[in-house]
Amino acid sequence: MNIQMMRFLFLLVLATLTSSAYAVPDIIHWQTDKGLRVYYEKARELPMLDIRLVFDAGSARDGDSPGLAGLTSGQIFHGTEKMDLVTIAERFDDVGAEYGSGSLRDMAWVRLRSLTRPESMNPALDTFLSVLSGPTFPEKDFQRAQKQALVGLRAEEQSPSSIATKTFFKTIYGDHPYASSPTGTPESVMSIKRKDLIDFYKKYYVAANAILVIVGDVDEAQARKLAERVDQALKPGEKVQPLPPVPELKEAKRIRIPFPSEQAHIFIGQPGMLRGDDDYFPLYVGNHVLGGSGFTSRLVKEVRGDRGLAYSVYSYFLPMHVKGPFIAGLQTRVDQADEAIDIVFDAIQAYREKGPSDKELKASKRNITGGFPLRVASNSDLVDYLGVIGFYELSLNYLDEFTGQVEAVTSESIREAWQRRISPEQMVTVIVGGKEE
Repeated sequence: MNIQMMRFLFLLVLATLTSSAYAVPDIIHWQTDKGLRVYYEKARELPMLDIRLVFDAGSARDGDSPGLAGLTSGQIFHGTEKMDLVTIAERFDDVGAEYGSGSLRDMAWVRLRSLTRPESMNPALDTFLSVLSGPTFPEKDFQRAQKQALVGLRAEEQSPSSIATKTFFKTIYGDHPYASSPTGTPESVMSIKRKDLIDFYKKYYVAANAILVIVGDVDEAQARKLAERVDQALKPGEKVQPLPPVPELKEAKRIRIPFPSEQAHIFIGQPGMLRGDDDYFPLYVGNHVLGGSGFTSRLVKEVRGDRGLAYSVYSYFLPMHVKGPFIAGLQTRVDQADEAIDIVFDAIQAYREKGPSDKELKASKRNITGGFPLRVASNSDLVDYLGVIGFYELSLNYLDEFTGQVEAVTSESIREAWQRRISPEQMVTVIVGGKEE
């Protein structure tokens, strides 16, 4: 997944977590004997059930085999001792159920969506739990996935955006697990064996290392029975050790990578903040003014509006288990890349010193806290929110308090937080495009 897609997903989650007009349903939480943490929310609007299991099994757990987490999550529904890929797909399709899996740097997940009619839900759950309890990762399917991964990696080598993304993460994170690309490298992907996927699944896809989210038209008693069935399908296992802290950057770096393109792809940033960070709201609301509010943001006005140097320019924080990145990104003509970069740095520095105006802050708060009911369209949205709350161990009243926390942010608190956490003199700049000097 490239940086633009991660930015989209992150902004989508944040945008949908905000509204003073939305009444947040009660979230019920418990833990099974095996250590599976369960988050349940009743949603009667539709006769649907959404289940998501989230594991601390993202690419940060790849170790010496970058790409392993992605290959594992992608092959879970490819077979069991009694079912092959086609049979699994047919069983879900026969009852109108949807299923899937995926992974990012922090997490991996499996999901199921079904109608709550017994004739649909029960067969779907049976198939889902059968897969969960014993995926076999068939050799032929694994080899096919391995070849497809290599094709994808070759395509990334021809993408200036992918090159910039990988270089940026590697430079700001160094030897930290976040430095490696979730897609791996051709060498690492070729070295992975089917047994590695089996071992990875056995270690990380366990009850103690997971959260279960249940949202839909089922009551609490039904949800608890469902949680027990999921719990029984999983091995107990152990919760993984926390990721190491992210080291601070010592100095600024500017990296140029030649690429035969007229546009330069540019990323500027540093490690930013983690989920649940004390400075989360001043940084998040503050960034909405700087580069997170589309055409009304300062960066767009100064880089695009005033000087016409770029069509797209933005900034965002991507909080994760430990410090995720702060990123300012843009694309511009190769011959004006340095000018555009200087303007971005000047804008960040000025923002650190003075913060937003009262008008900017008021408009951003109104934008952040508005429109939530229009964005909550399905149970699957609620599953996403509970997944974030559960995985990062945020408080159960996080949604209730979000709007108040946003409204409490002041220009002074933004200035103080940005001065503590954002340092232009330590930022990394990656430029991909242009001829080799």
